[in-house]
Amino acid sequence: MSAANPATVAVIDYGSGNLASASRALALAANRARIPTLVYVTADPAVVARADRIVLPGQGAFADCAVGLARMPGLREAIFARVDAGAPFLGICVGMQLMAERGLEHTTSRGFGWIKGEITAMEPPRQLRLPQMGWNGLTFQPGSHPLLDGLNQDDHVYFVHSYALTGGDPTQCLATTDYGGAIPAMVAQGNRCGTQFHVEKSQDVGIRILENFLRWTPQ
Repeated sequence: MSAANPATVAVIDYGSGNLASASRALALAANRARIPTLVYVTADPAVVARADRIVLPGQGAFADCAVGLARMPGLREAIFARVDAGAPFLGICVGMQLMAERGLEHTTSRGFGWIKGEITAMEPPRQLRLPQMGWNGLTFQPGSHPLLDGLNQDDHVYFVHSYALTGGDPTQCLATTDYGGAIPAMVAQGNRCGTQFHVEKSQDVGIRILENFLRWTPQ
């Protein structure tokens, strides 16, 4: 994209998520990557329908986020249509969890069905507390996906969650983190990707992942 014709990123506003932090982090990533980009925080389906890329933040409970999104007229449908048309999608924290088939937090809630598995309560790990809160390292296969470019094994990112993806497809899991066992930390399927951790709070590593997302051209 040229400066005269910048790329557009729609950060979805459905009443959940660190919208200001996510939009600032995306703007910083675009600046560092020298990619002319306009970042819109929006609940307008028409804006989503024209966006080059879509980011869905999320925090809190899966059920609350699913209901919040469903209450926004036409928004879920616009996201699906634009992503089905090929726009790269990034889900953050609960935004990643919504990509799964269903969530079991408080009640059974339908997810997007973009990745295999469901979101279930983590087992309290021995001598560790829930929620998993704080910095933890990533384990991944270097070079296995463009979103991982420039990352190093055990780079630390910031987590806050007590529910996680279970029963997933290993081929859709880009990275895990160790918290009493392997926990899916990054997923991708086609032009859809997600991070269980808060990429916008993960400092330089998070900004690098966002740079990779802005450069990413899914095949």
